[in-house]
Amino acid sequence: MNDHPAATFKPELRPLYVQIQGLITKRIADGAWKPGDLLPTEHELAAEYGVSQGTVRKALIALEGEKLIVRRQGVGTYVARHARDTVLFRFFRIVTPEGARLSPKSRLIAQATRPATAEEARQLSLTEGAPLHAVTRVRTLKDAPAIYEFVVVPVAIIPVLDLPTTEEMSEEMYVIYQERHGILITRVQERLQAIAAGPEEAQALGVPDGSPLLEIVRVAFDVSGRPVELRISRCDTRENRYSADIVDTDGASA
Repeated sequence: MNDHPAATFKPELRPLYVQIQGLITKRIADGAWKPGDLLPTEHELAAEYGVSQGTVRKALIALEGEKLIVRRQGVGTYVARHARDTVLFRFFRIVTPEGARLSPKSRLIAQATRPATAEEARQLSLTEGAPLHAVTRVRTLKDAPAIYEFVVVPVAIIPVLDLPTTEEMSEEMYVIYQERHGILITRVQERLQAIAAGPEEAQALGVPDGSPLLEIVRVAFDVSGRPVELRISRCDTRENRYSADIVDTDGASA
């Protein structure tokens, strides 16, 4: 448990619990504790870092708020683990007009390895031309094609990305990253705009050329803050809506 030296801990100007939060986060990011692993007890962590249990408890509460850990009363504290339903609940934001959540199905159209464009490299903090896994897929909602999607992932992060091309995908991409590659997605950034459907999207979604679509450009980050995936989703929202909960964390007002 002490192979990751606590001696590197030095008091700083930041609150003590924030420092402990950062050290625990780094150990998760470094793979010392993997998704699903049981963390040491508050007492053990307090002894290791030389702080009070109250400080450790505040750090764990903050990590729980970030969805990095799961605390189970009477059982222990675990590194968060993605399951399909939890991923959908947290990251999939297309709903019915009434706000009901939807469960998409996915079918791959193409998968290849190619060099990153300048824009892809910028979004993923790569060098232009770095190798990427490039995936194109269609996602259906209520058995109707609704989302035409491009996904790119750096080969340097995931050397082998083997997805089924002849059958429906049974797992979400973030679950695949976690289960096969030990990468836990914890945060995404999204940019939205209205676009006109091009020939590819129109054919895949069964809409006329030029039909209005909602484009969602998303970058997904792992626990260390490293960009892992760039995803461009072009959505037919005639029957559905985009919905996101916005939480005010700094007291700012709109």
